[in-house]
Amino acid sequence: MSKFSILIANYNNGHFFEKCCQSLVAQTETDWEAVILDDGSTDDSLEVIKKIIGDDSRFKIHQNDQNKGIGYTKRRLIDLAEAEICGFLDPDDALAPHALEIVLKTHSEYPDAGLVYSNFVRCDENLNPVSVHKAKQITALDESYYNFNAEISHFVTFKKKIYEQTSGIDPFLKVAEDKDWYMKMCEIAPVKYIDEDLYLYRIHDNGISTTKNFEKSLFWHWVALIKMAERRNISVEELFLQSYVPKKKYDQALNQLNHVKNSRWAKLGNTLGIFKIFKKL
Repeated sequence: MSKFSILIANYNNGHFFEKCCQSLVAQTETDWEAVILDDGSTDDSLEVIKKIIGDDSRFKIHQNDQNKGIGYTKRRLIDLAEAEICGFLDPDDALAPHALEIVLKTHSEYPDAGLVYSNFVRCDENLNPVSVHKAKQITALDESYYNFNAEISHFVTFKKKIYEQTSGIDPFLKVAEDKDWYMKMCEIAPVKYIDEDLYLYRIHDNGISTTKNFEKSLFWHWVALIKMAERRNISVEELFLQSYVPKKKYDQALNQLNHVKNSRWAKLGNTLGIFKIFKKL
């Protein structure tokens, strides 16, 4: 049995997979398996991926019979994994060469930790580094563990025996399924943050960080928070109001200010030098 199972959920990302694969082959820890589950891709992803991995037996490819969504796919990947320690890697991303070695060492040093996670490096479409996102050590079930600011970040790895004490990844969640099971893991066992930049996160037009997908992600994150609140018998109503009501009022005030700035009287006053603060608005 391999020491580590790398879990890869693919949907139409085969054209990005080469660097992902290269980063795995380059790992300083070589005792691993990569379990790839294709979620009904509509392009030639499977053919591309098979050609890239060649005859490397550490890669194991599976398919859903139809598109089932990210929650279902990641949940099934865990069932397919052989190793006790697992971690998700997106096919359009990559790992630092020492990622698995460091993660396995940390899991060994912290046997009670359910999750072990690190920082990630934001990269452009060609996987060139742009900036580093620092994660955070979660020590309590406070607002940090709600993970609004990616306090738990890539590379997220976990022990299956602890994961199996939770209800697992929710197949109902279409996006932000990770927020849901991160919270579940924090509720079951301690988690450990490694201050290392182990994950290369590619930002591209179809990625989760794009504007068109961000709002969807935020919606499903709140679905996960409501499920958490039900699970823990707490209220997140105040948190929602704090997050959204002030923003709405701010947007209204900003809209009113823009109306003032764009009025013909304001423009005339600026021309005459009456409104000295106009340019600062």
